[in-house]
Amino acid sequence: MRILFVGAGATGGYFGGRLAAAGRDVTFLVRPARAASLASRGLRLTGPDGTTSVRPRTVTAGQIDGPYDVVVIAVKSYGLEQAMIDLAPAVGPSTVVIPLLNGMRHVDELVGAFGPSRAWGGVCMIHASLDEHGDVVQMTGLHRISFGRLDGSDVPAPIVEAFDGAGFDAFASPTIVQDMWEKWVFLASLGAATTLMRATVGDINRAPGGNAFGARIAAEAMAIATAAGHTPRPAAVSVLQNGLSTDQPMTSSMYRDMMAGLPVEAEAILGDFVAEADKHGVPVPALAAAYTNLAIYSAKRGG
Repeated sequence: MRILFVGAGATGGYFGGRLAAAGRDVTFLVRPARAASLASRGLRLTGPDGTTSVRPRTVTAGQIDGPYDVVVIAVKSYGLEQAMIDLAPAVGPSTVVIPLLNGMRHVDELVGAFGPSRAWGGVCMIHASLDEHGDVVQMTGLHRISFGRLDGSDVPAPIVEAFDGAGFDAFASPTIVQDMWEKWVFLASLGAATTLMRATVGDINRAPGGNAFGARIAAEAMAIATAAGHTPRPAAVSVLQNGLSTDQPMTSSMYRDMMAGLPVEAEAILGDFVAEADKHGVPVPALAAAYTNLAIYSAKRGG
């Protein structure tokens, strides 16, 4: 089964690299500079279990030689439009497109471009980043991916087998839309708290009013999902509440990007979330303040 990973950053590099190391037929669609780096240095994954190195197969835009069986999109939300243009030649009549993006706006875009039978849903959970060498650094043992048809129908066995046994947790989910909403609730809450306070969750909770602030953020986020018809399930509520009440130095990818002066996914994660609240008449002052903060940051850095 031919698998194309669109992007070889922390997320795509990790999951695609694990699949490649397990002997799967994986190719990465990357920009020329990343292709050159991977050709000279290889793709290195460093984490709690040690270091794995592979020599990945790469293509750049215009080099795709035909349809793939599975296309995994692992880019930031602001890179999706160009990615869809670049990957289009890889999508054939029976191709499955699995997005590992944040928020929900990408679902309609992918369904519109590739149709509901080919555009699926996907969720990944991993704490990872790229270091100065372009190596993937996994910060905790969490490495989970789930995928499924948007209508909840069965996932063909060959797709499940393609991801199984590759050194990370992989699941076919009949509730992938709900899964994506629950991840959105978690990411929006964690991102809002850490970027607005410019601090780790542990630092927030050690400050006066920190615990109450986290609880307020969580309550607003869950109210949005509930109003939209996607009430978080008990397990997701527990993960959210535990994540925002920890004394550990937990951060969000938006916080790490902000601290590094990089672009942030403000619109897809918080802008759309606040807009969803407005649509349903849900008051979300804390989340709205966090979105305004990120919008100002983005404007000052030039987009």
